[in-house]
Amino acid sequence: MDDRLLAAHCVWVDGEEIDLLAAARAGVVHNPRSNLKLASGVAPVPDMLRAGVLVGLGTDGAASNNGLNLLAEIQTAALIHKGVRLDPLAIPAAAALEMATIGGARALKLDHLVGSLEAGKRADLVIIDLDEDNLVPLYDPVSHLAYAVEAADVRTVFVDGRVVLRDGMLTTADEREIRSQVRALAIGIGSFRGSRNS
Repeated sequence: MDDRLLAAHCVWVDGEEIDLLAAARAGVVHNPRSNLKLASGVAPVPDMLRAGVLVGLGTDGAASNNGLNLLAEIQTAALIHKGVRLDPLAIPAAAALEMATIGGARALKLDHLVGSLEAGKRADLVIIDLDEDNLVPLYDPVSHLAYAVEAADVRTVFVDGRVVLRDGMLTTADEREIRSQVRALAIGIGSFRGSRNS
């Protein structure tokens, strides 16, 4: 085990294994919604963070989650551990947001390039419309990002300084064409699975 390891889920790691992950500077990807959907359990993320494990957030993909919404993962990560631990501070809003940004970059060993807004890093950023009904009133921006922001609130996205979403519309691809291609692929996969199960 070394710092090249990127371990997904880690739902059933014990204290000794958490210490090994921390000592190795290995990355862990926490996929809370996938783990809930598949009834895999809840990873001991508060323990991992306390031990210094590099934890990022992921979706685990549409096959085991039905969605690829990182904002939903932030919210789930911020809430699920509170309920499981009966501790409102188990994963504070800031910690959930950090796992989705610089924490994920650290887990991937890319924090020198992405994960925070700093001179010399790639200009990856998201602009959110805070005037939406679900975001009014605004008391704490970090809390809002963890508990209230939805994917539909994202207005503009920059990737490496390039605008890829402007005013809610993709600038680099045709959304209708992508949806059409994905539907066609899904039908083909469904037909293939049906023939294998016959």
